Amino acid sequence: MEKVDKVIEGVRKVALGEGSEKPAEGASQAPKAPKAGKKSKKVVASTATGPLELEPPPEYISHRIHLFEKLKAEYDQEVAAKPREDITISLPDGKVVAGKSWETTPSSIARGISKSLFEKTVIAKVDGNVWDLERPFEKSGTLELLDFEDPEGRRVFWHSSAHVLGEAAERRFGCHLCLGPPTDDGFFYEMGLGEGEVVTATDYKPLETIAQKAIKEKQPFERLIPDGTSTTVYRCGPLIDLCVGPHVPNTGRIKAFQVMKNSSSYFLGDAINDSLQRIYGVSFPDKKQLEEHKKLLEEAAKRDHRKIGKEQELFFFHELSPGSCFFLPHGTRIYNTLVGYLRQEYWKRGYEEVITPNMYNAKLWETSGHWQNYQENMFTFEVEKDKYGLKPMNCPGHCLLFGHRERSYRELPWRVADFGVIHRNEFSGALTGLTRVRRFQQDDTHVFCTEEQVGSEIHGLFDFLKTVYGLLGFTFKLKLSTRPEKFVGDIATWDSAEAQLTKALDEFTAGGGGKWEMNPGDGAFYGPKIDITISDALRREHQSILGSVERFIAILTEHFGGKWPFWLSPRQILVIPVMAAANNYVLEIQKLRLGLDSYNSTTLSLAFVGAEEEESRSVNIRNRDNKETQNKGELVPIDVALEKLCALRDERRVVNEL
Repeated sequence: MEKVDKVIEGVRKVALGEGSEKPAEGASQAPKAPKAGKKSKKVVASTATGPLELEPPPEYISHRIHLFEKLKAEYDQEVAAKPREDITISLPDGKVVAGKSWETTPSSIARGISKSLFEKTVIAKVDGNVWDLERPFEKSGTLELLDFEDPEGRRVFWHSSAHVLGEAAERRFGCHLCLGPPTDDGFFYEMGLGEGEVVTATDYKPLETIAQKAIKEKQPFERLIPDGTSTTVYRCGPLIDLCVGPHVPNTGRIKAFQVMKNSSSYFLGDAINDSLQRIYGVSFPDKKQLEEHKKLLEEAAKRDHRKIGKEQELFFFHELSPGSCFFLPHGTRIYNTLVGYLRQEYWKRGYEEVITPNMYNAKLWETSGHWQNYQENMFTFEVEKDKYGLKPMNCPGHCLLFGHRERSYRELPWRVADFGVIHRNEFSGALTGLTRVRRFQQDDTHVFCTEEQVGSEIHGLFDFLKTVYGLLGFTFKLKLSTRPEKFVGDIATWDSAEAQLTKALDEFTAGGGGKWEMNPGDGAFYGPKIDITISDALRREHQSILGSVERFIAILTEHFGGKWPFWLSPRQILVIPVMAAANNYVLEIQKLRLGLDSYNSTTLSLAFVGAEEEESRSVNIRNRDNKETQNKGELVPIDVALEKLCALRDERRVVNEL
């Protein structure tokens, strides 16, 4: 734990104030906050593994509270001295509300509209930036009120819940907290415990009990910017954390809270660092939502692509090549079928397929900007004293392709497709089945065109998206990710590119393509991008036309629950001879992907053959997705059956009706 302890000690010194005075006798403390000092005689609730909370609590808690209260009092005085000016706040419906700078808050406006609106609102957005409900306006601006159903509102809600989990962990373990972010389905907190100490399932209920105490107290989230710094500090109860925020008004907004699981992790996600304990949780503003979430998790566990991949013998991973998938024969069939389908679509749309190298000299990556901006995500090495890197993206290689000879404008647009292998140096702790790997294959395309051709090319890509996702039964959302803080090139070029993408998105959505959203500052370092998010059968969103073939197979596996549509299925038909005498007839039927003699509920069609079928040159087909065919039905001539099955395969239907 040496590295963790060094970092923790540095943060602790900042929190305590190096050389600062200790709390004076009788110094004010927050209500309910744990007090340092002699052991309390108070009897604490206990669990099978010992006391519910540490008694006495860690000494650093009282020191931290003292320093916060001192700085907060100074900060409040500064705010009180700010000049009050008349301001106006514009709402999304066009209404304009009058207010005072440094007095009027988003919460006061929400309450003024209705009590129910205020209680439903999680966080505000002021001039496009998320903003605490109790934080006063500093000038005139715009206001949006976000609830839990808004993605940004949900992330704030879960971030605040992570602070509650952190408070519970400190009170139970006296641990050193590290990271506590929201995730796509909840939140987690990482912490350093004593040497050899770990979190176990027996800690879940005690942690939830402490969290419920904090929730019942309705601890306010207090925001502080210490004088002379740009650091933001938040407090809820005894927990004080360096945090950019924002947060919900108080812990009482959390109506349902549950610890879900725990694991070990590495400090900063790097295996060379010390091991930490990570606790995952989830929370909601309504208890019914928690019950619905748990049902969704049960279904998701049944559909987990890692579970199905093992059961259907599609793929596996090995410790000798972490993050690199081994596709078994049946998994390879799915893989090749997807790639084959895309190759056909590329050909229809005027793309030419190319093959490019896997490794390049560092000079290329320096020119592209990857060496300066992306090197930590690359596998780099030396060859004959020159530095090289495995490609994490295809873009620079395609630029070399385009530039290897002079080009005429008449060749534009020049569209290329590449199924090249990509390597990215993901932290070992982040590797997750097929969704986060180190070695993967992209269905990657690049279009070289004039500025005047950008709009029409993007429209063509949108049509490509509708075709592929529509075929597989997905709906999708679009986001425009704009210039990040770290970028290459000049701002004028960025502005022009973003304007053209905005125009293309507006035209596409106006034509019935749904809606699109702005995603400020999340573009690639080399250019703005349109992010596509698809929703699966469990209403989960995935950002992925396939992106990574591996990742898309994971999404499809869970979307279909392992019950593949006929054209993708690695086991399209299971031929079952009901008597040994029919075995020779069975061998005549093998023109599709057939299994033999083993019943599997994920196989689409079962073809039963016996003496009657052999004599009439027919089969008795039972469709997995059609209950009416589960019992013996009418016999279908073999030629007719094969014709229908081939049509079902070639038409790539998701609905598996013959």
